[in-house]
Amino acid sequence: MNDGTRATGGARGRRRATVLGVAISGCALAAASTAPAAAHPGGHGHGHGLAYVSLGDSYTSGPGIPRQVNAECARSDRNYPSLVTARRHVTSFTDVSCGGATTEEMWQAQGTNPPQLDALRRDTDLVTLQIGGNDVGFGAIIGTCARLAAQDPAGNPCERAYRAAGYDQLTLAVARTAPKVDRVLRAVHARAPHARVIVVGYPDLLPDDGSGCFPQVPFARGDFPYLRDTEKRLNLMLRLVAAVNRAEYAGTYRPTVGHDMCKSPADRWIEPLQPASPAAPAHPNAKGEAAMAQAVLNRLDAGRGRG
Repeated sequence: MNDGTRATGGARGRRRATVLGVAISGCALAAASTAPAAAHPGGHGHGHGLAYVSLGDSYTSGPGIPRQVNAECARSDRNYPSLVTARRHVTSFTDVSCGGATTEEMWQAQGTNPPQLDALRRDTDLVTLQIGGNDVGFGAIIGTCARLAAQDPAGNPCERAYRAAGYDQLTLAVARTAPKVDRVLRAVHARAPHARVIVVGYPDLLPDDGSGCFPQVPFARGDFPYLRDTEKRLNLMLRLVAAVNRAEYAGTYRPTVGHDMCKSPADRWIEPLQPASPAAPAHPNAKGEAAMAQAVLNRLDAGRGRG
């Protein structure tokens, strides 16, 4: 596991330290916009067949969305990497995204599925990466906040619990995930040195205006804005770490605002804890995967001709 882990000297090393320092400081400017990173010199457009590798967790794999093609990883053939592939001249497509993956699964097997980084080759042209939510503790956070909401549905019991030690544990979790994602991206560049690398952010899960919808989504009223802001910190961290690693960032939050899990079944792209459409609880449905695919396609088009 030496690839992508060596210290970097000179200006690039100082820039990495500065940007990671911003992430570790708590991502206070969570809603701020950051200029997109320039495309890696190996990026390609429509005129060349692409060798494309998709890395990621369940938001990439598409659990519950028909047709499931890998039961162990809950991977759909209608997830966003598959939709991107259908819209681009891809000659080689490898999707190793897997539900439950953390950054550790980039280097270690997940059940019978080999380490995700093993899918990369020196001739890989395009890599998308969506990771970090499980490192922060996405599933445990949902369980904790739902349990506490039953005791105080009008208050903010989850926020109080995560700040009871005198600091925000979720902000710290996001900060601690930054160097892990940084390490993954350095390894991606080491194994696929000519690839265009796009980090994919997480879509809008809860109402962007901070309103709630208890009991449809069983969080206390005051915890909705807290959890919204936590996701924004996670996405800002991913954007910053992508920038310092010569990777691009495909934001999926803004394009999905208004389609969160509080909306009606016809309008939502993220299913609540009791899904009405085929999808895992608190995960994108088919419309959500299509929206993320469009964000990646827009990023590919915006970067065409760079490098």
